[in-house]
Amino acid sequence: MVKIHTNHGVITLELDSDKTPVTVENFLRYVDNGHYENTLFHRVIDGFMIQGGGYSPGLKEKPTLAPIQNEAALGIGNDTYTIAMARTSDVHSATSQFFINVANNSFLNHTSMTPQGFGYCVFGRVVEGKEVVDAIKKVKTGRSAGHQDVPLEDVVILKMERV
Repeated sequence: MVKIHTNHGVITLELDSDKTPVTVENFLRYVDNGHYENTLFHRVIDGFMIQGGGYSPGLKEKPTLAPIQNEAALGIGNDTYTIAMARTSDVHSATSQFFINVANNSFLNHTSMTPQGFGYCVFGRVVEGKEVVDAIKKVKTGRSAGHQDVPLEDVVILKMERV
């Protein structure tokens, strides 16, 4: 379990280390080393997801550890209130960024071992603080520093901790 303390409230996650051990270990490494302190939910799209973990205020990108292997093939679906690793078009590029699904996003699920079908690895779910997720998904967004869907007022991850 991990608590995400934000300036909108606390979100509690239950992580699934049985199905996604590499992903959970990676996420906890970032939690334990304080990486997520003072990072942003920098991309918010109501009806889709809220994404964070890679930028500090001012959209300053934070350094990361090496990318990990994508465990999306292990079968956990991108359902509402699940947490998944963000990545680039390279299927094995996830580092620190994650997103919380605010809708059932089955189109992000693993369907094949191809770049188009690999999917996004879900590694846990929100068990408390769904109202915080719901508040964050409703913030006003715009463009900033070349990014779209950026909250106009910072949504800050103050810290994360294991519980």
